[in-house]
Amino acid sequence: MATWAYPPLPPDRLNREADSALARELQWLLQSLQESLASLKEGLSECAALLAPQEPGSTLVLSSIRSESVKGFVTRVGTKLVKGDVQLRLQSLPPPRGSPSTRLTLSQSPESPDLVLQQLVSVRNLVNQSLDIIDVSTYTGDPHDAGFIFSQLHLLHETISEARQMLKGDGDVRGNWWETSVSDDMFDSPPPSNLSFHLSIADSALILLVRTLESNAIAQAPTAFASDISLTGFSLRDRLFGSRHKAHDEAGDVFKWKGEEVHVREKVRVESQDPSLMSVMAKLTALEHEVMRWVSALKVLMGNDDTESEP
Repeated sequence: MATWAYPPLPPDRLNREADSALARELQWLLQSLQESLASLKEGLSECAALLAPQEPGSTLVLSSIRSESVKGFVTRVGTKLVKGDVQLRLQSLPPPRGSPSTRLTLSQSPESPDLVLQQLVSVRNLVNQSLDIIDVSTYTGDPHDAGFIFSQLHLLHETISEARQMLKGDGDVRGNWWETSVSDDMFDSPPPSNLSFHLSIADSALILLVRTLESNAIAQAPTAFASDISLTGFSLRDRLFGSRHKAHDEAGDVFKWKGEEVHVREKVRVESQDPSLMSVMAKLTALEHEVMRWVSALKVLMGNDDTESEP
């Protein structure tokens, strides 16, 4: 904003005129925000609808690329998986006698627990909290109070950002597989005891990680026919051919699984893009940027230079 005028004004009057113009611009922005809040609420309501339990739900294919390791599908309704049928063909998982693969089918029994995707529950709750923040900003307090609206928008930005990060699967929001794998009683027939079936959300896709496990005590026990036994501490195999590449990124790590220390023998990752979740992610990203834009504009007009208040 220009701070000069012709004919020249006394400095004190010039400052008063500048402050008055800034105050009018701030009030105009606060008035405009009421319409923007209605638009933000509409976008969040669309996200809530996409996360709501609506039949017939979304059927997602779970199949490994360029292999027969994993073949199957699941059906998501809201935050739950209500159907699922997956065939596994893993080198470290011998199939039942007379069958070419190990089959896992989600139970349809009313007594079986629901397979709930906790990340989607968190996203849905955060979207609902964002809608509540907008209602408070619209119907509670003074909509012309810049400090009140600024704090509400700041809170709204943080809530939407958390929902987007939860859907993206950043950090540890996906849970530890040894604690949050699908429990045995969710399947028609209990899976093998050395099998972990873990589901999560990352980048708006459903991620399935299948792991076959082996007791750490068994894995460390040497046998008389082990080809890499060395009494000197140096392996002849490693000397001749070099060290072997790790089969996966968790090779050599030890985990606590059902009260026992285990290591992962085989690990297969499969992802299936969910169009509804992709739409939610796109909407949340756009809404987050829009709220940040309004927060920045308010900050400038309020003369707030406190960097700690930046979203």
